[in-house]
Amino acid sequence: MKINTLMILMCVILVLGRCSTSQSAGENADVNNGTNSDTNTPLQASVEGTGSVVQEPTVPVEPTDAVKELLKSMTTAEKVGQLVVVGMEGTIVDKDSRKFIEDYHVGGFIFYRDNIENTQQALSLFNDLKSSNVANKVPLWMSVDEEGGRVTRMPKEFLKMPTNKAIGKKKDSELSHEIGQILGRELQGFGLNMDYAPVLDINSNPTNSVIGDRSFGNQAKLVSTLGIATMKGIQSQGVVPVVKHFPGHGDTSIDSHIGLPVVEHDLERLRTLELVPFQDAIKNQAEVVMIAHILMPKVDPTAPASLSKKVITDILRDELGFNGIVMTDDMTMGAIGENYDLQKASVQTVIAGTNIVLVGHDANKGISVIQALTDAVNHGKISEELLDSRVYTILKLKEKYGLTNAPAKGPDVKSLNGDIQQILNKVGKATK
Repeated sequence: MKINTLMILMCVILVLGRCSTSQSAGENADVNNGTNSDTNTPLQASVEGTGSVVQEPTVPVEPTDAVKELLKSMTTAEKVGQLVVVGMEGTIVDKDSRKFIEDYHVGGFIFYRDNIENTQQALSLFNDLKSSNVANKVPLWMSVDEEGGRVTRMPKEFLKMPTNKAIGKKKDSELSHEIGQILGRELQGFGLNMDYAPVLDINSNPTNSVIGDRSFGNQAKLVSTLGIATMKGIQSQGVVPVVKHFPGHGDTSIDSHIGLPVVEHDLERLRTLELVPFQDAIKNQAEVVMIAHILMPKVDPTAPASLSKKVITDILRDELGFNGIVMTDDMTMGAIGENYDLQKASVQTVIAGTNIVLVGHDANKGISVIQALTDAVNHGKISEELLDSRVYTILKLKEKYGLTNAPAKGPDVKSLNGDIQQILNKVGKATK
């Protein structure tokens, strides 16, 4: 009887001990959120370890910013080159173009009708330029003005798109988005990656020949809606759209290609009309804004918009919240060439808030701009911090769009013309 009682007592003690062990393990499991003892937190390790050393909490490793690393590796010459997009002469890669690439590390090229004869020649030109750039760290902007209508750079094999004025009469944002997609496909097929479109100018002055039918209309809401739809269509094809011409070229009577237009509106008027499409585009992820060569004495009597800190930084960047790329209209246009020193103006616009100086014609002028910007950096007029800030924004967008020096295969002209014809059937008459 005593043995049986003792055995029963021992069994009870054994069972209680196992329950205690099981309960302790369960509590530890709750503390570890289901993990085992090999994954203790630093605090647990210090308590359970045999020594008195307390482990430091693990600091999370921040992801590397590849663009920052690239920027650190670039020379001043390479950085300054990114601030400039130049034009070229002829239909093949010439010595000046190679010099811009090899010696000046230029950020990109703009192409005009004189550079483009037919589809095969244009494709060869663009691919040859990119091939010439393979030794450089940064791919090129390959850009054109492809608005549709009278402003087109596509070869003669392509049907022409309707004018924005004709498109505006349809008041159809889906149609505008489709048109933007076609514009993007045209460029993407050639390996072009930047389109100076859409035009967001409001055609409020019927005598304005420089804008005219390039505008979607004379109402801010219409221009905003159709312009943004076109912009989104271009973006969808991996091409960067450049909205233009900030702060609004629609109410001018002088062509800025020839002289300097003067707009007498004050900032309050601009806020209620001209700025509206740009503000809406910025809210819808516009990435590049082109600044017009127009003087607005009631906003900044000292400089045209393209050279004005008041316009570029105070209004566009600070008031409208734009943090993307700002680029000038062509600095060889009469508005600048007839009134300002090109080199000084190029430095002034970068200080005012511009990222890219566009020099569309004359290789010597392009070189002089690069030299002026280099001198400004070397003498501290443009600080290293400012230079890095301007270039970083450029590199970030090039990274986002995956720019490369790889050759393009060429556009499907037949397919594109079929789609353009459908647009023309809805909007206007087909012309070659």
